[in-house]
Amino acid sequence: MDRAALILVIVGAFNWLLVGLFQYDLVASLFGGQSSLISRAIYTLVGLSGVWTISLLFRERDKA
Repeated sequence: MDRAALILVIVGAFNWLLVGLFQYDLVASLFGGQSSLISRAIYTLVGLSGVWTISLLFRERDKA
């Protein structure tokens, strides 16, 4: 679960990088606009993944 959440957070960060630098929303372009069901689902999954990865800050690291 952690790995999937991190991958989605990276995808979201890359999308925001494109928005910030080039005003280009890759997710919206690929899936039919910001208001399409698929785009909204991806935005939701990225947001939930960001919330999930907050827990990584408070976990104990493996010593092995």
